Amino acid sequence: MKIAIAQQNYHIGNFELNTQKITTAIKQAKSQGADLVVFSELSICGYPPLDLLESADFIGRCYSSIEIIKKHTDGIGVIIGAPQKNADSAGKKLFNAAWVLYNGEVLHTIQKTLLPTYDILDEYRYFEPASDWSVISFKNYRIALTICEDIWNLDKEPLYRNSPMDILAKQNPHLMINIAASPFDYAHCEQRKEVIKANVEKYRLPLVYCNSVGAQTDMVFDGGSLVYDERGHLIKEMSYFEEDFYIQDIAPKDPPPDSSSLKAGPAAEIPPFTPGHQGIMEILTVEVNIRRIHQALLLGIRDYFGKMGFSRAIIGSSGGIDSAVAVALACEALGAENVYAVLMPSPFSTGHSVTDAERLSKNLSNPYDILPIENIYHSFLSTLKPLFKDLPFNVAEENIQSRARGNLLMAIANKFGYILLNTSNKSELATGYGTLYGDMAGGLSVLGDVYKTQVYALARYINRHGEIIPEHIITKAPSAELRPQQKDSDSLPEYGLLDAVLYQYIEKNQPVETITGLDANPDLVNRILKLVNKNEYKRNQFCPIIRVSSKAFGSGRRIPVVGKY
Repeated sequence: MKIAIAQQNYHIGNFELNTQKITTAIKQAKSQGADLVVFSELSICGYPPLDLLESADFIGRCYSSIEIIKKHTDGIGVIIGAPQKNADSAGKKLFNAAWVLYNGEVLHTIQKTLLPTYDILDEYRYFEPASDWSVISFKNYRIALTICEDIWNLDKEPLYRNSPMDILAKQNPHLMINIAASPFDYAHCEQRKEVIKANVEKYRLPLVYCNSVGAQTDMVFDGGSLVYDERGHLIKEMSYFEEDFYIQDIAPKDPPPDSSSLKAGPAAEIPPFTPGHQGIMEILTVEVNIRRIHQALLLGIRDYFGKMGFSRAIIGSSGGIDSAVAVALACEALGAENVYAVLMPSPFSTGHSVTDAERLSKNLSNPYDILPIENIYHSFLSTLKPLFKDLPFNVAEENIQSRARGNLLMAIANKFGYILLNTSNKSELATGYGTLYGDMAGGLSVLGDVYKTQVYALARYINRHGEIIPEHIITKAPSAELRPQQKDSDSLPEYGLLDAVLYQYIEKNQPVETITGLDANPDLVNRILKLVNKNEYKRNQFCPIIRVSSKAFGSGRRIPVVGKY
């Protein structure tokens, strides 16, 4: 049986576009002689639709789209993902379902069993889990059809009580098909392949896996759809971070009679977290991870603008590493002509900050202007003089500069239709090293899930074919330049150590005892963790962050703003 995999980038709620993409791929599959074409999870409406699922009109349009697609299924089977109404009055009103269409009819619907409700995923809020499990029949083949998380319950300590494939395997299927919307993080690709291969090795069946691709606000889907044969050999690994189409002729043998009793191999097990300080730095900055982060950020920027109907970005360009990397990424994603850099030196800005930022924009050929804020800054001080009197200079005067810059950027954005891209990195957001309504302003955070050490690695990667980001920006000591001779190291530990501690605490949720055993002074670790905990109120007011790690700030990390821990 020739099975086509359509790895596509959907737009949430854009039923006309999504339906057009699906029907075009069906036509392509037909022209190449495919018997069956497979699309990803919730392909009809896009993933994740969130509370749009509570709208009767939204669900009605999902069903209308299915009716349109049915008309294109003469002579070819089609597997699509869409919500399905629950006919039972008990339980949630919807299922997350795979619909099997053929010759203008709905042959089967399969409901998702394992509903992820952790990190950025919240499916049990909307969907009822499946309560019965059957293989489907198509052209004399018995297919075990599952949806994303349904094949992920293979750990030693499984998250769920049931594994749909254990039940389906007893019905002697010939192959497995899994439709998915599996979000990206820079270490997830290997884990995903291990889990899929472990299913193949456990059930001794070929597996076709169709993943979504594209960015949806903060979530990035990287594609990488897969085909394995029954011996666990990888037949096809499809493109990452872009749409793709592939047809595989699968002629599965009769299923092994004892497939339901087989055990998953060690590939499904995730080893305990044990690397030391240097090991963490290697995880964060190894080139393969930096390359993936680079691709994900480009897709995140491009899809945010494209799907929102925006075209032009504005960025405050300080001559520092964060804004330089953000400008370079935006130029690559949107085109240099669509990225406007604004240089806003204050009385404390060094001369090289302006010249470095100018050189960056000249290297990239993006438009830029210089708007000094010294007069604005002194105007604020003059206005506040009756209240501030002769109190010593402190964070108030520092933040006035940052907020003046934020005001200018937003004024220009409003006047000319730009979207402000934020340049704060994850190390800064974690420790509260940023100014609300100042340098924390923006419509989208480019680097908010990228540690400072990774920002430097990204800069080196961007320069891999020649200098784009000036070398002086990469090598000089980082500074906010809000007071004389200021350096980040005045307020924060050395970034290599800081990021190692933050990674353990945020991504790995490690206890203080484990972190303090990592070449780190216990007092310093406790100081860092206190900074993370006390600055939740800042992050709670921050813009969406493009997620590239396993634990990003935002919707996937829910910490009380008012708390003591």
